[in-house]
Amino acid sequence: MDAIQLLAQIESAVDAVAVNSVLDFMLKGGVMMVPIGVCSLVVLAVVVERLIVLRHSKIIPPGFVDGLNKILSRGLPGKTKASTYCADNVSPISEILAAGVGQLGRAPERVEKHLAATGELVVFRLRKRLRVLSVIAAVTPLMGLVGTIFGMIKAFQTVAVSADALGKTEMLAEGIYEAMITTAAGLLVAIPTLILYHWIVGKIEHAVQEMDTISVNFVEMHVYNDAAPQTPAAGDAEDAAKSNGSSVESAQPAVEAV
Repeated sequence: MDAIQLLAQIESAVDAVAVNSVLDFMLKGGVMMVPIGVCSLVVLAVVVERLIVLRHSKIIPPGFVDGLNKILSRGLPGKTKASTYCADNVSPISEILAAGVGQLGRAPERVEKHLAATGELVVFRLRKRLRVLSVIAAVTPLMGLVGTIFGMIKAFQTVAVSADALGKTEMLAEGIYEAMITTAAGLLVAIPTLILYHWIVGKIEHAVQEMDTISVNFVEMHVYNDAAPQTPAAGDAEDAAKSNGSSVESAQPAVEAV
């Protein structure tokens, strides 16, 4: 009779923790499974969106750089056509190079400054929403820990309420199961999220390095090696005027001496 009762207790305990579906898994995990489940959906949405945006063909369209270099090989006369070409081929690299094209003919420092400023804005947009992944990777294990605490509270509350609970495992199984399942769920969300976060960061760094190389080549080909005369910027014109004025003043004593 004791053996039959023991088997009945084991079967009831197994039924208490049996999982028949994902929904059943979440329900048996307690209230903290709701925010953990929401975090997993947010991670999925952010990762899919970032992978679409960070495709190499979206960041640096094939043939775009060669086409732009071909147009700019004419020198400053091709500047307007090059700006139109960049506007028609919308991408992060076209936005950066368009800033440089707009400053062609001016001082090299001015061109580099515009390239750098636009590049920083583009990189900021490429890193958009990554903070969400890092926050979720850090928070979901803590959510699991909170669920574990809730589950243990539930188990010990059962012991406190029923004097027979220590001898009946099925009365403790639900609370202990809730405690363990939320910890596991939090880790199962956090670990892949952390891996995906660093993977996406690596893709962005690779793209930034490639765009930086293209920008440097752009400056060397169309700024420093441009044989066309440069139109001085406002600051350059003022410096040139001051220089000419000082030259005239220095020449006057020589004229008087003659």
